Amino acid sequence: MIEALNIHVKGIVQGVGFRPFVYRAAKKHLVNGWVLNAVDGVHIHAEAESNLLDAFVIALSEEAPAAAAVKEIDLAEVPVEGFDAFEIRFSDEESAAATTLVSPDLATCDDCRRELFDPGNRRFRYPFINCTNCGPRFTIIEQLPYDRGNTSMGQFHMDAPCAHEYADPADRRFHAQPDACFTCGPHLNMAWKKDGEAASALEPLLQLAQDDEEAIGTAVGGGSATTAQSAARALNRWQQENDPLVRAGRTAQSGEAETAGLHLVWGNSRATSDAILAYAVDLLTQGRILAVKGLGGYHLICDGNNPRALATLRQRKRRDGKAFAVMMESAEEARRLCQVSEIEQEQLMDPAHPIVLLRKKPDASFAEGLADHLSELGAMLPYTPVQLLLMHDFAAAARAGAGCTKTCSATAENPPLLVMTSGNLHDEPICISDGEARRGLTDVADAFIGNDRPILTRFDDSVLRVLQLGEAGEAVQMIRRARGFAPRPLALAGAVTAPAPEPPLPEEQPADAGDGLVQPECAADATAPGAAPAAAAVASNALTTAENAASPVVFATGPEQKNTFAFLRGNEAFVSQHIGDMENAETYDSWLAAKNRFSHLFRLQPQLVACDAHPEYLTSKWAHDQALPVVEVQHHHAHVASAMAEAGLAEAVCGIAFDGTGYGADGAIWGGEALLANLSDFERFANFAYVPMPGGAAAVKHPLRMAYGVLWAFDLLEHPAAARVLDALGEQARICDQMIEAGFNTPMTSSVGRLFDAASAILGVCPQPSYEGQGAIELEAVMELAGEDLPDAAARDYAHGESGREDDLLAKERYAITVEKNAATATSTAQDTSVLLLDAAGTFKALLDDLEAGVPVPVISRRFHDAFAGAVLTTAGLVQALYGISKVVLTGGVFMNRYLVEQCTAQLREAGLTVVLNRELPPNDGCISLGQAIIATHRAQKS
Repeated sequence: MIEALNIHVKGIVQGVGFRPFVYRAAKKHLVNGWVLNAVDGVHIHAEAESNLLDAFVIALSEEAPAAAAVKEIDLAEVPVEGFDAFEIRFSDEESAAATTLVSPDLATCDDCRRELFDPGNRRFRYPFINCTNCGPRFTIIEQLPYDRGNTSMGQFHMDAPCAHEYADPADRRFHAQPDACFTCGPHLNMAWKKDGEAASALEPLLQLAQDDEEAIGTAVGGGSATTAQSAARALNRWQQENDPLVRAGRTAQSGEAETAGLHLVWGNSRATSDAILAYAVDLLTQGRILAVKGLGGYHLICDGNNPRALATLRQRKRRDGKAFAVMMESAEEARRLCQVSEIEQEQLMDPAHPIVLLRKKPDASFAEGLADHLSELGAMLPYTPVQLLLMHDFAAAARAGAGCTKTCSATAENPPLLVMTSGNLHDEPICISDGEARRGLTDVADAFIGNDRPILTRFDDSVLRVLQLGEAGEAVQMIRRARGFAPRPLALAGAVTAPAPEPPLPEEQPADAGDGLVQPECAADATAPGAAPAAAAVASNALTTAENAASPVVFATGPEQKNTFAFLRGNEAFVSQHIGDMENAETYDSWLAAKNRFSHLFRLQPQLVACDAHPEYLTSKWAHDQALPVVEVQHHHAHVASAMAEAGLAEAVCGIAFDGTGYGADGAIWGGEALLANLSDFERFANFAYVPMPGGAAAVKHPLRMAYGVLWAFDLLEHPAAARVLDALGEQARICDQMIEAGFNTPMTSSVGRLFDAASAILGVCPQPSYEGQGAIELEAVMELAGEDLPDAAARDYAHGESGREDDLLAKERYAITVEKNAATATSTAQDTSVLLLDAAGTFKALLDDLEAGVPVPVISRRFHDAFAGAVLTTAGLVQALYGISKVVLTGGVFMNRYLVEQCTAQLREAGLTVVLNRELPPNDGCISLGQAIIATHRAQKS
């Protein structure tokens, strides 16, 4: 018997090939009717036998395209209308555009990958192959609705085969806006200097005799060792036969390149495109540096096994010590160097293809300059056709030794690695246009691989990690949210629409014994970024898409460091991609451009602005220049609120916010805070005792100064082990003392991040960092990298927490951070003055005692970390005992420390407390904008 259903599918189901997927599923299951894009999702009318309808609905949920995110499917029985076929209907695109959710950019899918390397396919080795399941999305869109004319693909007119695919609902390229091929689509170009090392390597090849292009293409596609020479002939021939260039844009680029003193060639056919890639591989195997255009901007690329290339890249990019991420051919190759769990492999192969932080294997060796002194390596898989081709060809050349110098070290033990770092100079935005890259990176790259498909929005690579949380299982946590995830909105129904309670008071807080880990819930994977928070499933709090569109909009400017901004509309938070540190005009301009693009695309016109309470932040100044109401939000309260919002919490929590810098309500620098917080207010329950920062910001860049301030505050300058700090400072020690005594340029701070910097400097782990947080990062890594540095097996066991000796308990007591009653004044408030102080004086004394006694540094580091985990447990326990609050938020940049967050989570859960972590947003300042928007919304609701 034929039955009929109206089906409403909600989530990210537009611009991801969902309608053709529904069409194919309907054909497969003998379903008639139609599918339609609408303002509130996808609507389907389906008619078929009951069992076929059931199978069809299951397929909608379980077999949806990888780019889709099905959050809800509503079913309603309706009368049969007697359709005899299934069709794709087209909606009122103008009305749908108001609330359409644009998919993030996606990695090349398996089907396109197979075609890319299939010699019989017409897109064999086409560097821009894509379909509705993969390829660029947000980085090419100019305006909604999402169709070809509104993207940077509008200039490319499809040939007959591509147009046929585009119009065929049964084809996976149906309405794939970037659909193209060698005949009608974008092409690679290559530019290199007319003089210098790159030119000396390439110019002789360009003089080689011409050859037959078909034969050249075969040689290139087969990875022949003579590829570079054959390809050079093809390039020479193409330039002679195809000049003038076929597009005005190319002509302009050629003129620009000539002015800049560059050669420029175009890959207008498979042979010439492969020739460019062959040149690139030849340069890489010689240890040269390339700038290569990707989805969201340029990458700087070099051989990750070549120490000389790594040193050159560091010197030119002005990136002295920070680790490089690498690209590998596959997850199997990653396992040769790193420990890769099942969920870590899933993240590597996710459609977003993020960088995943993986633990290095103890016996793995890495080139000097790649990720020195660290226990983790950032790894990713190729996610664009250009990267797939480069990685494939480079790996073949490296293994075969074709063109390799003595510094090319890919072996059976060291798989081929390509460094993939952002194409920018230190602290500047990533380059997105060919001209911008050639101008900005002219002193960095030896050659440039660009193309004529414009990038309209800058996007860095996303970075995430998998936390091991004991009985709570594994949890995926974002470290940098960008390509592949933004601009997908976060669903925050419970956090936004639930009423906010008043600030917690002892008599108002019922005991609430928690025993788990608050985390998003999703049918597919409860641990994955992009999964809907638990609050999204609460129907009573949920807003419809139409209601969201009509809701007031709040714009949050974000922080100064690791900036993101956020638009909050109803229960949807549009958090931007990672922008960077707002310390120069270029980044500020990038922030403005990204903000304007979000506002334009999603029709987000704010009625309220939220910003950091720091009066000197550029974003705060911008907020106060607007003709809109402004809500100033304390930095650490925003940290806590962001994690609460992700988890769908509105009730009061114990918020542990540890980081480096945040403007406090008393004007001091906060960073070691325990807040009693809800989504509108907070009280300062505890904080670490203030220590001086001689020189202010200089103490961050020169942590030996911070070490002096800590030792001064804790009266430890006379300790024998302190002599090494004083000796290292030399004359600066006297200057630091004078500054502290006079109170000149010496702010006071409660920052845990600064305490970790001081410990790292005192122990000699990292007294002279070259990037923010290096001291704390290497202080953690020294535990993991202990190994042979420890004098005996017992000490190694001790360092890894495996010893049960009585000394463990004694060390725990010596290192314990003490809790003291704080002193208040007549003008003190609940926000600027805490109830309790956490005093780390004994911890630093124990550290100095152990250092003087010759205890291995890895052992000291672990004891130091454990002291802070103990302080978190003690503080949370006091909050529960006094106020009955059992949910504990761990947030802030210090909780980027894997050991600390895993230890704190395990101990808190063992004590019966519930742990709340940032998941879809990072625990560092990348989450601040969401917290600002949420707090501003709740304050507005209360006013």
